[in-house]
Amino acid sequence: MEKIYTVVGMTCEHCVNAVSAELSQVPGVAAVAVDLASGRVTVTGSGYTDDQVRAAVDEAGYELKHG
Repeated sequence: MEKIYTVVGMTCEHCVNAVSAELSQVPGVAAVAVDLASGRVTVTGSGYTDDQVRAAVDEAGYELKHG
């Protein structure tokens, strides 16, 4: 499965690396692609939940946009 999320607060390559690193540790996540310009994060894999993604993004210091 592939889902696209919007992450609020990313402004630089360090942000991209932090979000990617945290999301890569979520069980079931096979790949993470971050588009800094749009703030969109594409997560590919199976068995992960939106709550797990939200927690990983929060751990990196950012937040998922609601809605």
